[in-house]
Amino acid sequence: MSDETGTPDTPAGSAGGGPRPEPLRFFGTSWVDHDNGYAARRVGAAAGSLAAATGSCLILRFAYQGIQIADTGAFVTVLIIAMFAICSALAFRNTWEGFGKRHDPARQASLRGLLAIGFVGSLLAYFFRSLTEAPGEKLHRKEYDKAREEYDRRSDRRTGNPAKKKRRR
Repeated sequence: MSDETGTPDTPAGSAGGGPRPEPLRFFGTSWVDHDNGYAARRVGAAAGSLAAATGSCLILRFAYQGIQIADTGAFVTVLIIAMFAICSALAFRNTWEGFGKRHDPARQASLRGLLAIGFVGSLLAYFFRSLTEAPGEKLHRKEYDKAREEYDRRSDRRTGNPAKKKRRR
């Protein structure tokens, strides 16, 4: 197998024994060399997340109309709208920050309900990030480059079998 072409598991230019890049959702490892339909995948991810956000907003509109028909009062209506708006803003921020750094799993577990309510914000964050890069690419590239650098530094020090070294007399 040639290293020049790369495969979904081993991107072009990576050594067989070195660190392997972590695959991204919808992109696999195509983010490493921007190959294997990377641009089309980005367009698809952006269009898909925008379509999902639009459809979600349409469903929320139907829910709002149901609240209006139920005539629950202005307080309940404002409370529900504020809840979805605040949760969407928090979900957007949390998702956006997740593209640049790893989240604490315990914190994510405690925010699960809030993030589920604010799903529109997460979809919009995914859409906006897809316009510039694969969502999470910056974080994964930084981690992969650091791992490659450490691997190259370690393997450069070991030039051969130390048992076969000639001893000085």
